[in-house]
Parts: sequence; structure tokens; C-alpha cells
Amino acid sequence: MDQTAHVPLDAETKVAERPDDHKTELRLWLRMLTCTTLIENEVRRRLRETFDMTLPRFDLLAQLERTPSGMTLGELSQRMMVSNGNITGLVERLAGEGLIKRKPAPNDRRVQIVSLTAEGRRFFRAMAKENADWIGEMFADLSENDIEALMNLLAKTKAGARKGVGNGAAR
Repeated sequence: MDQTAHVPLDAETKVAERPDDHKTELRLWLRMLTCTTLIENEVRRRLRETFDMTLPRFDLLAQLERTPSGMTLGELSQRMMVSNGNITGLVERLAGEGLIKRKPAPNDRRVQIVSLTAEGRRFFRAMAKENADWIGEMFADLSENDIEALMNLLAKTKAGARKGVGNGAAR
């Protein structure tokens, strides 16, 4: 029996089966998306198995690590591009674990300032180091020159995507 019959196809592989139906740019986009999805899923798995941590919680801790003075829930929501309700749930869980603390803002007691606890900072730094090692493993087949070239190409791609967003908004 053919072993590949049981392997789920990603979008890039599905497009490759009918290459004449798609432009090169679409195939490139699907390859980028496939790579991103594979890496993100692996990071999610490793965070869960190694630290009992979800990627959104890790991302919230990362935002707070960059801002030692703390942030409001609204600022966290904006930076993470999720709703205030999502942030509130994440903050509740992380505070319950002793990784973050909340205090009222001095100028408005209704606003909460969220920051890492000392334990949260130590825990996050350990996770961040492991995460960097995992990413390094996943990119190990790329040379320094490959990485530099890819970074330059992705910078062009990002600039083009930003132009596209501007054009789409004007329509």
C-alpha cells in the first residue's frame, strides 16, 4: 500500500498537483503559508509539552518582557491584535499562576496596569531561550547567506504587502 496516501496534503502540495491553474505568486504565497504554519504548529506543540504554555500566553508574556513598567489591557490588546476579552482571559490565567501582577493605574483606578512578576520574568526568559533554540533547529539547513537573502526578499515582500493593504482600503 502507498504510504503517502495517509499523509494529509498541505495547500502548497495541492496546488502543485495542478500548476497550470495558479500563478507563480500564488504558489509562493502558499509555500510561505505552509512554512509559517508548520513552524507555528511545532512551536505550539513544544511550548505545550515543555512548559504547559500556549502560544498566546507566551506572546503576552513576551510583550510584558519588552515593557518592564507594564502595560494596560488595552495596550496589550492593540499590540497582540486581539480583543480586550481575549486579553482579560489570558491575564486572569497568568495572574492566577503568579506570572504577572495587576495594579490600578495611578491616574485612573478603573484601568489595570499589568506587568511580569519576578517569577514570571524568570519563567519567560527560560521559555524564550528554548524557543530561540527551537527556531534555530528549524532553520539549521539555511546558511548565513541564505538567511540574509531570505530576510532581504521578505523585506521586499512585506513592503509590497503593505502597499496592497493601502490599495485595498482605498477601493
